[in-house]
Amino acid sequence: MQVHIDADACPVWRLAVDICRQKQVAATLYCDTAHQLHSSWAQVLTAERGADAVDFLLVGKMRPGDVVVTQDYGLAAMVLGGGGLVLDQNGRRFTGQNIDGLLQGRHLGRVARRHGKYPKGQKKRTAQQDRAFADAFCQLLDEQLAAAGEDQSGYMRGSGRAHL
Repeated sequence: MQVHIDADACPVWRLAVDICRQKQVAATLYCDTAHQLHSSWAQVLTAERGADAVDFLLVGKMRPGDVVVTQDYGLAAMVLGGGGLVLDQNGRRFTGQNIDGLLQGRHLGRVARRHGKYPKGQKKRTAQQDRAFADAFCQLLDEQLAAAGEDQSGYMRGSGRAHL
């Protein structure tokens, strides 16, 4: 299992990388050339600027069972289609049961904006939102590690060797 983070405008990428480091899970940050990201733990992959370039790079690198952090519903739908697990910056899991409704809501929002209706700006991010993300992210990673037969240190049970 690996974690892929759609890091363009992601408010929790540092928190996610810290958790991956603590759990010894490989992580990759994805961004475009408009961003400069650096991490001592995570690999950073940069895509050329362009509509959905980062999304297509990420989907091309992920494998079934990988975990993806994104707030992009379109990317979430592609990840789910590829057998990945998806979490947003607030700890909400995207699933086959909720993605269609979220995509429909995104579409309706675009229609409303074309007609001059704009929602209020986002509220400032809170520590409670960060905690909710961290709790949900840790739970998801623990579930995936257990399903893969790994303990939280990244070692295969009974094998005595690293398996990341």
